[in-house]
Amino acid sequence: MKLLSRQEEMLLLAVWRLQHDAYGVLIREKLKEITGKEWAFGAIFTMLDRLVHKELLTSYLTDPTPERGGRSKRIYQLTIDGKKALVEIKQIEKAMWEGIEGIGLENN
Repeated sequence: MKLLSRQEEMLLLAVWRLQHDAYGVLIREKLKEITGKEWAFGAIFTMLDRLVHKELLTSYLTDPTPERGGRSKRIYQLTIDGKKALVEIKQIEKAMWEGIEGIGLENN
């Protein structure tokens, strides 16, 4: 399996955290909350489409809701392969950091 980019990893983790509420606006808010950075909707939806194409995510449309003017939401969920990709990247990151106490910038 090809390694995830850091942004893909964060996006998959945001989807996992949101569970059945993982749709565009809330994914963006969760990413901003976690990273402290603004995320462009275009970048998020491009990554979501790519991750669906890679079969790491699935998506479905909800029934129309009155508070959204009768519009549906596209909900994203991790697939088994998406969960495996997160476990793999976590193991790789742990191995990369093993034995490193600090980079030396903590006190600067």
